[in-house]
Amino acid sequence: MSEARRSISDTAPGRPEGGAGGEPLNQPTWPDGGDLWAGDPVLRCHALAAGADAGILEASGARLGSAPLRQAGREAEANPPKLERFDRRGARIDRIAFHPAYHLLMEEGIAAGYAALPWEGGPGGYAAHAALVYLMTQVEPGVCCPMTMTCAAGAVLGPRPELVRGITARRYDGRELPWGQKDGLTFGMAMTEKQGGSDVRANLCRAESDGEGVRLWGHKWFCSAPMSDGLVTLAQTDAGLGCFLVPRILPDGGLNEVHLVRLKDKLGNRANASAEIEYHGAWALPLGAPGDGVRTIIPMVHHTRLDTAMAPPGLMRAALLQAVHWCRGRAVFGRNLVDQPLMRQVLAEMVLDWEGATALGLHVAAAYDKAGTDPEAAAYARVAVALAKFLSNKLAPQLVYECMECLGGMGYVGDTPLPMLYREAPLNSIWEGSGNVICLDILRTLQKEPAAREALDRSLDAARGGDRGYDRALEAFRDRWDAAVEEGRARAFAEELAQLLTASVLLRQAPMAVAESYVALRLGGGCGRAYGTGPAGAVATDALLERVGGFS
Repeated sequence: MSEARRSISDTAPGRPEGGAGGEPLNQPTWPDGGDLWAGDPVLRCHALAAGADAGILEASGARLGSAPLRQAGREAEANPPKLERFDRRGARIDRIAFHPAYHLLMEEGIAAGYAALPWEGGPGGYAAHAALVYLMTQVEPGVCCPMTMTCAAGAVLGPRPELVRGITARRYDGRELPWGQKDGLTFGMAMTEKQGGSDVRANLCRAESDGEGVRLWGHKWFCSAPMSDGLVTLAQTDAGLGCFLVPRILPDGGLNEVHLVRLKDKLGNRANASAEIEYHGAWALPLGAPGDGVRTIIPMVHHTRLDTAMAPPGLMRAALLQAVHWCRGRAVFGRNLVDQPLMRQVLAEMVLDWEGATALGLHVAAAYDKAGTDPEAAAYARVAVALAKFLSNKLAPQLVYECMECLGGMGYVGDTPLPMLYREAPLNSIWEGSGNVICLDILRTLQKEPAAREALDRSLDAARGGDRGYDRALEAFRDRWDAAVEEGRARAFAEELAQLLTASVLLRQAPMAVAESYVALRLGGGCGRAYGTGPAGAVATDALLERVGGFS
């Protein structure tokens, strides 16, 4: 009998649990590491359906899930970065000091192709990238932000191929050198200002002409990955809001005038440095046409949106694995938790949301792979990624919390990764556009881009005939929302549409027991807001719990 399945009946009556130097009883052992690809049947199913290269993910899953990198993740999260404004002489250096574990994880992620795959021209590059986001999030989500920004920057750096080559080099180079002297480059983003937030047209930062480049003056309330080699930013010009690229190190080797005011004291994402910055005549290069800053930076935002849709199922996977492993090895009232009907129902319903989020995110990544040559796929990706981002991010915090509750008190303490995962769960909804912003963007896209609406309809219709419940739900949805959607109903519309699209993908790709259970639970009605409240017999608990896999 495995340690994880040991029942309470295997312990001697009256024997104290543990004690000084004793072995804790009625608790499963926890492996130091595990293969994140081999142990995850859901990822293998949907990543391959999306066209990802199995060889890349097989190697990355084994490496990222190994005990040394798991330990590096814990160390990076426990030792947050520190701001060093001045050196010992009093000169400004505006530097952030990271724990060595952070640099190790950055090296691993960059080398695996996290930032490079979409720009290397190989098949399934976005699908493999999305899967790497999912994998890396399970190890240490803080390092994902700088790699996501670096990857997304490729969407605006096309006119400067030498900088794109710095992304595809797959080399992490933390040295403070000009671009041309580095083995690899990283990029960040600085858009948000205090007075505007998501309303970037209210930005006050100014750009003044300076020969071949410009000088930037102003303040940015939130800058992602400030130690990057370059920051993509917005500033006002005489022609309107413009987009610019700000190098950290100037071509002559000097430090650019980007002052780091303070690091943000964030709820989660602790290994990653996010800063409040000021431009004091910082030298920058224009990107895009004068006054066309929003249009120029939107492709970068669109690329980060894919990652904000894929990180939540990664968090969900990490939390579920902890919960299911605990329930398989913990016994209460004479039975293992995983064998108790109510616990099985709770776990199975969580599995459905996790697999649905994973399947939809990777399905969207496949559309990104086609978007460069297929206008229909590009239109579809614009609306589908927003739906995936909205739904998966609303599900993640509740699911992670429920997994924490499965472990009881053990899940609430830092000996498990669940507190870290819980702190991380709200991030991807807030970053790049909160739920309201995303839902309004969905309405705007469907109203103004007929190609997006038509492509979405085709994707929904592709699953017709696979399940009667799905067909009824799709018809009812179209009857209910046949007119223009009021702004105040945008969330209701987006949630229902995202669940339909998820069901459509599952019906085409997942085992029927999974797809039918999702339709019955999420489209059939009669389910409460808490996990474990679905109608009796609605979900195939045995089949769903098998989808979790384990610490392979």
